[in-house]
Amino acid sequence: MNFQVSEAGTRLQQRSRRLAADFATRAATHDQEASHPLENYAALRREGFYSLNVPPEMGGEGVGLLNYSLAAEELAQGCPATALSFNMHLSIIGPLFESPIVPPDTKQRLADLVVKEQRLIAGNFSEPRTSGLLATYQPATRARQVAGGYQITGRKAFASMLEAADFCAVLAHPEEVDKPGAALLLMVPRRAPGRRVDEIWDTLGMRATRSDSLILEDCFVSQDAVLYQTDDILPFIRSGANWLWASYTAVYLGVAAAAYNAVRELVQERVPRGYTQPMAYHPDVRRRVADMSVDLEAARLLTYHSAWLSDTQGPTSETVAALFRAKYLVGEAGARITRTALTLGGAHALFKTVPLERLFRDGAVGPVQFPPSDYCLSSVGTLELGLDPSEIVPPLK
Repeated sequence: MNFQVSEAGTRLQQRSRRLAADFATRAATHDQEASHPLENYAALRREGFYSLNVPPEMGGEGVGLLNYSLAAEELAQGCPATALSFNMHLSIIGPLFESPIVPPDTKQRLADLVVKEQRLIAGNFSEPRTSGLLATYQPATRARQVAGGYQITGRKAFASMLEAADFCAVLAHPEEVDKPGAALLLMVPRRAPGRRVDEIWDTLGMRATRSDSLILEDCFVSQDAVLYQTDDILPFIRSGANWLWASYTAVYLGVAAAAYNAVRELVQERVPRGYTQPMAYHPDVRRRVADMSVDLEAARLLTYHSAWLSDTQGPTSETVAALFRAKYLVGEAGARITRTALTLGGAHALFKTVPLERLFRDGAVGPVQFPPSDYCLSSVGTLELGLDPSEIVPPLK
């Protein structure tokens, strides 16, 4: 394991920390109201974060997964929901710029939108009947070619920051193609005719992502809305796993770090009536804080190392296995850390006015966030044993 954080990574980390301090002043309100943190997206735009992973030759900063992981961990400590939903933007444009199959003119058009026009793009592949456990990528949403473009019909699920994003990149099956893996990735403008939002987002955690359902009813988009077209979407998704899947990992690492830091401060400040020492001196508190520290540092190292592998090796089997390991550990360790932090906070931490309560709910959804824990373990086992995925019996008929 031979990697280190560059000066550029440290500077990005510091920029993100300043943004997070501002986000934290509104995080509780947006969580309680399940409202869009529009001010936060505007701040990210002003700071130039929209073009973080756009290549330098196209006007961006060319940030790789390691440096971005440093940034996402910090942003999430201010407002986890903002960090998670904003990641939808970077997770969709990253694979498009890195893919050798995407035409240069498409990349240039995307760079113009993101760098010059500072447009925000939400990525959305999920549908009501897709499954993270099965990693299904056969969309029911259909795109029918018509004069000048496409008409899209379908219902997309978990579509984050729809009120803020200028476009939503959706995955659809081209109606005229019989191949089950065929797909179109299309950008749907916020004001496109036939597009509407079903506001159903009322959830346990990550409430301010506003991941509502996007309804497309003969929604027309022009021909230049096509970002990517293929007869088999799986190779694109696998090669872009670093952004499409692994970029979420550091967000949940930030949730765990925020809970850990908050509870350390709490137990060092709280002095029970009749005692002269704070709660930090209690042996059970010390043991639990130590346990959280081990979980957090292990998760952090796995996250950073897997991101470094991605930046230096690309989507090799070693890299992909490392990315899945990191997501599994961060999801599970994060849920443990936030739960332990809430326990150490005691009954006082159950109130909505205390950050530990919100961080507990946000941390609880980490193992569910794609790729979910069981899918991560299944994938790591397949890679470690050198198995051919096509030879594995499907779990469902």
